[in-house]
Amino acid sequence: MYLNTLQPALGSKTPAKRLGRGIGSGKGKTCGRGHKGQRARAGGFHKVGFEGGQMPLQRRIPKSGFRSQGALARAEVRLSDLNKIPADVDVIDMAALKAAGLINANIKDVKIILSGKLTRVVFLKGLPVTAGARHAIETMAGKVEA
Repeated sequence: MYLNTLQPALGSKTPAKRLGRGIGSGKGKTCGRGHKGQRARAGGFHKVGFEGGQMPLQRRIPKSGFRSQGALARAEVRLSDLNKIPADVDVIDMAALKAAGLINANIKDVKIILSGKLTRVVFLKGLPVTAGARHAIETMAGKVEA
């Protein structure tokens, strides 16, 4: 391969349109710009989203999309995830969940939900629990304390 043999890939370079070269060319007279108007003029620039003075779409549509910081500080823990906590931990609370890596350090509220199977007896303290999860824990002879 030599520098004088390098060529761009086929189809990557298209020839420029020859504008204003007579009616037979298909791009004569108005040169593909239509008749009159801002876009037909030289220097006829307008900003993206400009609609000729009409209220633009991005301003007509109401604002939306707020993400509460409180939602980022909440988490759900499945019953099956409680099996991952080491067996030597007697009481499962927020500290035990954080130590086991089930929730992040910035989580402030946790709720235990009924999802998956519980394979061992657990003792929960200070954690909110759904009704189904409470029933599953208590049928395994576990205990939920507020």
